[in-house]
Amino acid sequence: MDILGATLRVCVDDLEAAVSFYERLAGTEALRFGRGGVQAAAVGCFLLMSGPEEELEVLRKVAATIAVADVDEAHKTLTELGADVLAGPVPTPVGRNLIARHPDGAVYEYVDRRAVG
Repeated sequence: MDILGATLRVCVDDLEAAVSFYERLAGTEALRFGRGGVQAAAVGCFLLMSGPEEELEVLRKVAATIAVADVDEAHKTLTELGADVLAGPVPTPVGRNLIARHPDGAVYEYVDRRAVG
């Protein structure tokens, strides 16, 4: 499995203030999107999320987002290594993802940029 990078997930109360800070910190503009009641902004290696506490509570359980070349390959490798796949693989607006709990209990989202067809 090719791990291409990781994104740090940050839940914030004030998305606009956080975006301003992280844009200056990372030296890049935010890519904004929403899902359900949560508004998000990707800024460099940070994924900022803001919204209703009940939705953020679930999102906080995922330690990080890990970019991989192929979510299907990640699924196979994770399963072979004893991880529990909690959700997915499923299509997203930019590729596919899955959520897995590692044997140590840590929960991660794995994503790829493969076109869903």
